Formats: sequence, C-alpha cells, structure tokens
Amino acid sequence: MDAEKTLSELQFKAVRSGGAGGQNVNKVSSKVVLTFDLNASQSLSDDEKALVEKNLATRLTTENLLILTADDDRSQLKNKDIVTKRFLKLIQKALVVPKKRKPTKVPRSVIEKRIKEKRNQSEIKQSRQKPRL
Repeated sequence: MDAEKTLSELQFKAVRSGGAGGQNVNKVSSKVVLTFDLNASQSLSDDEKALVEKNLATRLTTENLLILTADDDRSQLKNKDIVTKRFLKLIQKALVVPKKRKPTKVPRSVIEKRIKEKRNQSEIKQSRQKPRL
C-alpha cells in the first residue's frame, strides 16, 4: 500500500459538530468527515482490496465506502489530522495477514498423566464399594 497515493484519494467534508461548545458549535464547521471509496482506489491492489473488504466488512457501506468522522477538537485542521491518522491505522491493521495456525500434537506425557489419573480415580471408587462375598 502506498500511503501517499492513498491519502490523495481521500475526500474530506467539514460539517457542524454537535454536543457541548456553546455558540462555537452553532457557527463553526469543525467536525471532519472522511470518505474513502474502496472500489475506486488505485493505490490498493485487488488482493489488498479484498483483504480490507473482508476485515472491515462491518465498517463499510453497501457501496464499499469507508466513512470516518472526528469532532474531538475545536479546530477543523486538528480534526482532519486526527481522522487521517485514524484512517491510516485502520487500513494498516486491516491489511495484516494473520499467521496460519499449525496444529500441535498432544505430548505423550500429557496422555500418560490423564490415563494415570483415570486409573487412580477408578481405584478410589472401587475401594468405596461394598466387598463382594
């Protein structure tokens, strides 16, 4: 993935932020909405697109758009920086391929220990029974 090329494909939109902030909230558009079109992306290969689509399936819209928002700060510029960093972390995390699990064999000592405990439990229960005459 080429981060520079990916960042050039992002679309930003500033909207009015909700919540506390008094008059500032009502007159300043400080909330930043980032939109990334996965299908139209030139910076990601087809394999990377499939991996991102699989790993971020719950975060993508039906048109494969990734939408992130940031209204953490009163500054639009800082919010843009925050949402961009969030996006890069999210994409890099989605592109990680997990290592394939190698099934391991149960050690002989574990099997022998289990059988020994079963035998011991059996002897304890046998000793509790009434003697047969």
